[in-house]
Amino acid sequence: MSDLKVSHRAGMIGLASIVVFLVEFPFYLVRGPFPTMAEPARLADYAARNSTNIMTCLLLDLAILGCFMIFTAGLRHVIQQADPKQEWLGTLFFGVGLVYVTLTLVADSLQAATVIDALSRPADPIIIRAMMESMYLMYGSVALFLMALLMSVAGYAGVASRALPAWSGWTAYACAAACLAFVPTVYAGGPDPTGFYNPAGYGPLAIAAGFPLTIWMSVTSVLLIRKRSTSLMNVTAGANPV
Repeated sequence: MSDLKVSHRAGMIGLASIVVFLVEFPFYLVRGPFPTMAEPARLADYAARNSTNIMTCLLLDLAILGCFMIFTAGLRHVIQQADPKQEWLGTLFFGVGLVYVTLTLVADSLQAATVIDALSRPADPIIIRAMMESMYLMYGSVALFLMALLMSVAGYAGVASRALPAWSGWTAYACAAACLAFVPTVYAGGPDPTGFYNPAGYGPLAIAAGFPLTIWMSVTSVLLIRKRSTSLMNVTAGANPV
């Protein structure tokens, strides 16, 4: 496969993951109010009532994460081919992406386990509460730190290698800063799904965990698709003329 095809396909698959995310997001909005952690019995009822919704979102997550891994591998290749000196940054970017995918899969598995427990009567609300509390930092502060690192590295590497325009780097940094702003929610008291800035708030878990990465991936995917030159190795070609 040519370098240009890798770039175009990585961009198309990146956009495909965004489309699936936009299909998935409304599912979270129709689940109804989330009970507090002080009401474990209601947590079990919530998981059982929304079991189909939750499992559907988890299946969509598999599609999103699969596309995301292909996108990160493609962007790594584009960076490496544009400037071999930036290969270590491309490798770091891809490695952080895999860690992020692994973390999300673990959190998704815990969420699926809450549904399985809730549907296995009699449900154990204490176990369901423990699993839900375990997910908060995985979806929240820890994931946001990884997202910020991922976008910062990609933004710098894309510009340093000249694989992407300079302004795309600033887009990556801005989106990374938006994620970093919610990492300190670990200090913001107990989890409150109805609040904004706390470990389980809709600020880190809904807004920051979804939209900065979506914006950056959308911009980067379009830039990869719009590449019209096969000379992704300009630096190497200039250093080693035939």
